[in-house]
Amino acid sequence: MQDILKQATLEKRMQLTEIEAKDLLRNAGIPVVETKLARTKSEAVALAKSMGFPVVLKIASPDVIHKSDAGGVKLGLANASQVGRAYSEILAAVRQKLPDARILGVSVQKMARPGIEVIIGMSKDPQFGPVLMFGLGGILVEVLKDVAFRIVPVTARDAAEMIREIKGYALLQGYRGQEPANIPTLEALIVKVSDFIEQKPQIKELDLNPVFAYKDSVIAVDARIILEGPADRYEP
Repeated sequence: MQDILKQATLEKRMQLTEIEAKDLLRNAGIPVVETKLARTKSEAVALAKSMGFPVVLKIASPDVIHKSDAGGVKLGLANASQVGRAYSEILAAVRQKLPDARILGVSVQKMARPGIEVIIGMSKDPQFGPVLMFGLGGILVEVLKDVAFRIVPVTARDAAEMIREIKGYALLQGYRGQEPANIPTLEALIVKVSDFIEQKPQIKELDLNPVFAYKDSVIAVDARIILEGPADRYEP
């Protein structure tokens, strides 16, 4: 899996594709939704059938950071004809909005059952190095900005404190009859992401958003990894 990072460096790419990011994370023991690359419409349909409907299609490109804004995401596709149509619509939308983007194809993934959406992210501070973030995910992270931060490495105690610091902690406990999240599993995931970051110093930014938290498990639905460029490297 280290070859993914080496290949991206050789190609002078600063962003991994979602498929590459998920492969790295899965290899590190971080649960992610299985995601496969389809280079043609027929491949997308075949993958969707093998995974089982409904599925999600997303643009696969190292040059598209905000896939939804570019028209590069289609959710809840329930049959082969919808998948085929979505494949064509995604490519057309991205080519129109970002004509210079390198397009590898479209990723296909099984649509995960809804859960409480949280985010785990990392960015590098010039003074402190990698800083890990936890909070409510999905669109809520931009609206509420309900997040907690710790400097990497993050201990089990740090992870427990981060979860309990956010104002939305009541949602994780099962608000108004909603299924609660498994807090110990979330704590373990935060520590595992911290360990992953320590082992991959060439990673500049990481976003797992959303992560679906269930009463018995967690799974990352989307993943983004940005690598350091030459100008980002500094001596501590």
